[in-house]
Amino acid sequence: MIFTILTLFPGIFESPLNESLIKKAREKGLLEFNIVDIRAFAADIHHTADDAPFGGGAGMVMKVEPVHYAMEQVRKDQPRPHFVLLTPHGRRFDQESAAGFSHIPHLALLCGRYEGVDERIHSLVDDEVSIGDYVLSGGETAALVVVDAVSRLVPGVLGNEASPADESFSRGLLEYPQYTRPREFMEMQVPEVLLSGNHEEIRRWRRKQSLKRTILRRPDLMERFQPTREDEIMMRQVLEEIE
Repeated sequence: MIFTILTLFPGIFESPLNESLIKKAREKGLLEFNIVDIRAFAADIHHTADDAPFGGGAGMVMKVEPVHYAMEQVRKDQPRPHFVLLTPHGRRFDQESAAGFSHIPHLALLCGRYEGVDERIHSLVDDEVSIGDYVLSGGETAALVVVDAVSRLVPGVLGNEASPADESFSRGLLEYPQYTRPREFMEMQVPEVLLSGNHEEIRRWRRKQSLKRTILRRPDLMERFQPTREDEIMMRQVLEEIE
């Protein structure tokens, strides 16, 4: 999968894209990254990529011309880019969004900055996403979030292909509690069921814990969750336990 990132600050991506799983996936040829400096496409000698807003107001706005020319160059260099603008105005990025993006061969992330982008830039992109209802200094941080979430779903990136299916949000619920050695720490014990070797009991315990954790911590997720008959029984048990 190809990621192209269009940004005013390419140096931000040097370290994050050369560590951990992403580094290994790049070495295996599973992921490819192209970092495009938008300033390089500005027409003036100073490489100006932002300007004061028409009508007045605080801050600066990203100019449309360098963004447009940068996008045109990406189209020439790489196949079929799908341009996504990182902006507070975009739809909420979630696990379903990440899954959808993971099937796109070439994802091109456009990082907004300052007070935002010239409104005409919105007409140039294919999609717009926001990673949450808070203010960031720019879209670079958001782009890294998207890259991380999407990369995990690309076949071969994770060592255990079952991992994405069991993680939080992948099936509408938070993930069940996880434990590892030692069995006891400061009088805190690992649940006996996880040491039993009974795979069916372990599966049932994990499912119930996943439901319980979601009900207690993210009840909003339950509004869209479609429970099985087994889930309904477990949910009743959970509600009885927490009353």
